[in-house]
Amino acid sequence: MTETALDANPHDLIASLGQRVLDGGRLARAEAEALFQLEDRADIFDLLSWANRIREQFKGNKIHLCSIVNIKAGGCSENCRFCSQSAAYQTESPRYGLVDAAPILAAADEAQSNGVTALGVVAAWRGLEEGPVLDALCDRLAELKAGGKARPDASLGIIKSQHIADRLKAAGLECYNHNLETSRRFFPEVCTTHSYDERLQTIRHLQQADIKICSGGILGLGETREDRCALAFALRDLGVHVVPINILNPIPGTPFGDREPLAPLEILKTIACFRFILPKQEIMIAGGRTANLRDLQSLIFMAGASALMVGNYLTTLNQPVEKDLQMLQDLGLDPGWDKHGFFDQREPSASPESQAPVGLPAPLPVAIDD
Repeated sequence: MTETALDANPHDLIASLGQRVLDGGRLARAEAEALFQLEDRADIFDLLSWANRIREQFKGNKIHLCSIVNIKAGGCSENCRFCSQSAAYQTESPRYGLVDAAPILAAADEAQSNGVTALGVVAAWRGLEEGPVLDALCDRLAELKAGGKARPDASLGIIKSQHIADRLKAAGLECYNHNLETSRRFFPEVCTTHSYDERLQTIRHLQQADIKICSGGILGLGETREDRCALAFALRDLGVHVVPINILNPIPGTPFGDREPLAPLEILKTIACFRFILPKQEIMIAGGRTANLRDLQSLIFMAGASALMVGNYLTTLNQPVEKDLQMLQDLGLDPGWDKHGFFDQREPSASPESQAPVGLPAPLPVAIDD
């Protein structure tokens, strides 16, 4: 079946794969790579149209909004080559220590006033260890949870032990962001102070603690289309809930500060390919969309996006929240995403044939190392 599909012309291939996803099927790796390689503009817009159908079927017109609050900025020990917060690079990024509860609660008030579902508490450091910082963070999360104004999310780096993940869950954390960033193959070109496997282990600890997973990556780091496809399949195998897609906004002073920006149609095509591979996940467009997509931002939803980061990013500006909300209204999309716990992502009971793509084995259970 895979070989027959790949022999079709692009229009028929896109339609065949799109209909399979709508019917509950999955793409094999070679099929997905064929979509990533599309070049003709007419074919790309054909792909976007099918991605929009897939989004509408599995996500309806609901758009999940989230925002972030930076609780510790700059001076990070890691050398991620895209990041202005790394202590290894000379940038104009702000630096400050761990903030108290007031800015977090103020951010929760703002999130609620804008109809934002989730508030991510973000810190620039390697990760969490036992000690007073973890104690303080658990207190902050508990206050955020008790306030009930936004879903408590966090992005706090690498987690080395199951006990730390369990403490975060007990404090009220519902969803944790830990991006794979790119493919396993390309990751050493992005960061050398920690490994891809350390990121995977962090996600496994969080899953064992029954914390929802937000994990995605960054486009435009210098990766190939095959790397982007590999990232999407890794996220599918992990069973993540939210997939943030960032687009590199090169920061002067970082090693990737001179990277050439991706063409907007290449970005939109990539979003659509992720939707074909991850039909039930929340695909969130996050950092870099304003700088890279400019007047084409509204096309992210036609490309399959079902979630949006609003408000400013960690070190760069976004467009005003009011403009994003107007864009959603103009498109007939509803930002009133309820806190349903991602139940719509559960796979129904079915035969193995309907659960695994042709040519690929069903994913193995994730191993947990305590």
